[in-house]
Amino acid sequence: MGSIEAGIRGKKAIVTGGTKGIGRSIVSMLLEEGAQVVFCGRTQSGVDQALEQLRKEQGSDAKVFGQACDVTRAEDIIRFFRYSDDSLTSLDILVNNAGIGIFRPVAEMTPEDWERVIATNLTGVFHFSRLALERFRRNGSGFVVNISSLAAKNTFAGGAAYNASKFGLNGFAEAMMLDHRRENIRVCSVMPGSVSTEFGGGLADWKVQPEDVAAVVRMVLTMPERTMVSQVEMRPSKPMK
Repeated sequence: MGSIEAGIRGKKAIVTGGTKGIGRSIVSMLLEEGAQVVFCGRTQSGVDQALEQLRKEQGSDAKVFGQACDVTRAEDIIRFFRYSDDSLTSLDILVNNAGIGIFRPVAEMTPEDWERVIATNLTGVFHFSRLALERFRRNGSGFVVNISSLAAKNTFAGGAAYNASKFGLNGFAEAMMLDHRRENIRVCSVMPGSVSTEFGGGLADWKVQPEDVAAVVRMVLTMPERTMVSQVEMRPSKPMK
């Protein structure tokens, strides 16, 4: 039976939204820990730029691969998994990180706004997780880490679509964990608050840094197999007043 026992070295991972921000830091962390990684981004040019930078940072022999994928399109996801299968041959870890936010009062939100947020932040996670679970079952083990948000617990004005997507993501993750925990498949939701990224409203020293989120992902992945950290909340220690 396969195992993710207190170590990442040699594991094979997919990271969505891996070209910048939190996703990029998670890709770097996994490579530093000796994993092989396939990541996706919205555009091939963004993926290629990230690949070039990662190979400069990690060395030309780093086992890192990337392909553009629209996580709202099931056919794109199927094609991405074919690419991952060719590149990695198996799969141990899935990090669902890709996400967007459209922040408007409900009366000003279009149906297209709503559908785009839900499709990216929630439905895309279902498609990636379903295909990863097929591979985990063949291996006898696996780990899904979802990058959620404190917005999954704390609503805010203008956040209806984003809040709904993250509340849904946490519910989906908890149910998936209950469905598959006895198959040696673990599921964790990491829930950062204010993160210093373009998505998070801009860079700032007081915010949680992307590498801090990657460090938490490292922690949950390296727990002994007998223990599952199913949810982690993160927030700035000293937020602005």
